[in-house]
Amino acid sequence: MKSFYEIQGEYILIHCKINAGASHTQIMKHEQGRLYIRVAAAPEDGKANRELLSFLAKTFHCPKRNISLIQGERSPLKTLALPLSCLEICREIEKNTAPTPPPAHAADT
Repeated sequence: MKSFYEIQGEYILIHCKINAGASHTQIMKHEQGRLYIRVAAAPEDGKANRELLSFLAKTFHCPKRNISLIQGERSPLKTLALPLSCLEICREIEKNTAPTPPPAHAADT
């Protein structure tokens, strides 16, 4: 399975899909190379982006000024750069949000 993050030099690039206007901000899952995040802010005037950056800063224990929105300012598909020091938290998130395989079905006899 493709990871939602990649290491590039001294940075970690995180690929996200954002669902703005949710009741609360939280990480939902990761699949297809993206981290799915619900954001409790409207997708207008940069509100959702600001909420996303604040949430990621808290999640990764990293100052907001060290997180950059690289791509997707006006799109739900975003790429963000974080310091390499956040790698262990990325690995934890990946482990804790791994999709569960579908249950095996018993063969009909």
